[in-house]
Amino acid sequence: MVIGTWNLENLYRPGGPFGPRDKTAYETKLAALAEVITGLDPTLLGVQEVGEPEALRDLVGMLGGTWHTALSLHPDGRGIRVGFLSRTPLEVLHDTTGFPAKLRPVQADDKGLAVAEAGRGFLAVEAAVESGPLRAAVCHLKSKLLSYPGGRFQPRDEGERARFGAYALYRRAAEATSLRALADELLDGDGRERDVVVLGDLNDEVQAATTQILLGPPGSELGTPGFDRPDGGDAVRLWNVAPKIPAEQRFSRVNSGRRELIDHLLLSHRLVRRVTAAGTGLPGEESSRLPSVGVDPAERREAAGSDHAPVWVRVA
Repeated sequence: MVIGTWNLENLYRPGGPFGPRDKTAYETKLAALAEVITGLDPTLLGVQEVGEPEALRDLVGMLGGTWHTALSLHPDGRGIRVGFLSRTPLEVLHDTTGFPAKLRPVQADDKGLAVAEAGRGFLAVEAAVESGPLRAAVCHLKSKLLSYPGGRFQPRDEGERARFGAYALYRRAAEATSLRALADELLDGDGRERDVVVLGDLNDEVQAATTQILLGPPGSELGTPGFDRPDGGDAVRLWNVAPKIPAEQRFSRVNSGRRELIDHLLLSHRLVRRVTAAGTGLPGEESSRLPSVGVDPAERREAAGSDHAPVWVRVA
């Protein structure tokens, strides 16, 4: 089976403030997205930036065969949310924005606004696949692309840039901590026997502190000597499949000309042992066709497809 994650980039119907301005651009975007999903042929695909449930239905209508969907009921201020597409029925286990009980609110702006929940919901589902129950959580953590008061995408000075970079990092770290708490519930201390995947747009790279929070106990990462040495942490640990992605494909977005892997798949012990392949984009195709994005997301309002490549893993 193939498990994947993909940021669909502002999936809205036309006519609103964020989606394509006309029907033609909208249909072109849907066709580009549908072509990739059809080529990937995932068993389970976590998605981000679904602006309207109706737009996801339009996309599913362009796919062949039977699909099941689940969407979070907790969009952000722009209306974007996370969800799943699946070849098998889905049971929603959790749909939450809450921070863990002991994690205090974090500062979010110069006025001292304290944020006590994630900006977008975390959605966890269970899918009945051939190998047994598969539990999955999808997320879209706080963006690294900074915005400033008044809808600006450029700071007034470097002090403002630094402060708002810190606020975004506070929020992303708190959200990663909340997601890890959800992963603990899904694993239930039994990752050696339970198939669990945590996936989504983490908005940071493999070695970032926020990404590392999600892994659990240190050690045993893929590509290290500890991977084949069982230990007490295996029951609660998650493994990032990034090292399984060929080096030339190891990016999911191009930011100001720089390739970065910010979309991730984290697998439980039982699941990671059955990985046979991983990649970005479509198998056998180059991800280098991704556009380079800048600081203003409005510049891509009429663009077809997505500014992210899907990240996927094949499991025996």
